Amino acid sequence: MVLQSIIAPLPAFIITFANAGIFGWIKGAILSWSSAMAGAVLCFYIARFLGRDAVEKLTSKTAIEKVDEFFKNYGKYAILIARLLPFISFDIVSYAAGLTSMGFWPFFIATGLGQLPATIIYSYIGGMLTGTVKTLVIGLLFLFAVTTLAFLLKKMWNDKHKYA
Repeated sequence: MVLQSIIAPLPAFIITFANAGIFGWIKGAILSWSSAMAGAVLCFYIARFLGRDAVEKLTSKTAIEKVDEFFKNYGKYAILIARLLPFISFDIVSYAAGLTSMGFWPFFIATGLGQLPATIIYSYIGGMLTGTVKTLVIGLLFLFAVTTLAFLLKKMWNDKHKYA
């Protein structure tokens, strides 16, 4: 979940389903929520310390501009609203929040409260998975993880040999 928050283009709900399927829905929810919180905090502080240029390289300039506009429209409730909406990128919101003057604790509390409903729902559904469906979800998670790893290794290889 922490890697998903920082760099991996994995849908978080698949990891949450898998956590619930492996550990049960309550322990899976706790694991998913706490590790997502750790990832959000890491993204927030990466942005805070490395700045906008680094964030735009990790995400995209267009994505950050869209989240900036969202923050401008919704003010102090932007983080909470963004966490409640599953189609808004978790990591981009965390990075963008780190670029604002928002304090850590308001960010942390809004993130924790906002992601809790989805985490509980996805974990509960994931905990109900059995048999073939459970195997399919865990298999998809593994496939996404391997694909992401291959993508990242290829990007690192290309970046290394770009200037050689």
